[in-house]
Amino acid sequence: MQHMKKYLFSFIVLFLLALYVSRLKFNVYAQYGQYGQYGGATPSYSILIDKMVGKPSQEKGGSQTVTYVDNLSPSDPRFSPNQQVWFKVKVKNTSNQNLTAVQVTDYVPQYLMPIEGPGKWNPDNRTISWNAGDFGVDEEKVYYIKMQVFDQSLLPEDKGLFCVVNKVEAKKDNVAYDDDTAQLCIEKQVLGVKTVPKAGPEMGLVILGLNVLTAGLGLAIRKKTYK
Repeated sequence: MQHMKKYLFSFIVLFLLALYVSRLKFNVYAQYGQYGQYGGATPSYSILIDKMVGKPSQEKGGSQTVTYVDNLSPSDPRFSPNQQVWFKVKVKNTSNQNLTAVQVTDYVPQYLMPIEGPGKWNPDNRTISWNAGDFGVDEEKVYYIKMQVFDQSLLPEDKGLFCVVNKVEAKKDNVAYDDDTAQLCIEKQVLGVKTVPKAGPEMGLVILGLNVLTAGLGLAIRKKTYK
């Protein structure tokens, strides 16, 4: 009987000691959090990309300005064959960590040819891709891409007015991703009515781009001009 009391007393002491240690550990965890004494926010990775299309407007005096909007509907100004289209791409690091080597891919819609902008043009899958580099927390970078509507002869014969969508995406490995789109509409010229193209170096770039397209050759960036 004496031995049983001794064992029972030892059991109670060990149980109370274990309970005290467990409660002490819980209090330390609650005080300092998951990451120990120094704490700190949980790392999160996110990125935001915004694609906009330039809406041309005619001001008094004949000068033309471009206002960037998310989309252009058929009721907005429409683009004509051989007309230039400007796009604006904004990439921002919205995470609480720095991002390195962010990759951007622009999917050029049908009936448009890129002329100037960042990255490398791949005519096989109709994409422009570039390394946007490193981003600090809340850092934002802005890019501009100039494209050209195809010639009248290369537009669909059965469509007088149609819209196309330009998609762009940004990603950092498998930890951050975002994409966005911008729409614009193209209206063909009435048969028998031709618009005389403006002369100048920019028109030369357009003709060069269309010649390369019909020849099936790839375009690579040189400075900020696709050639």
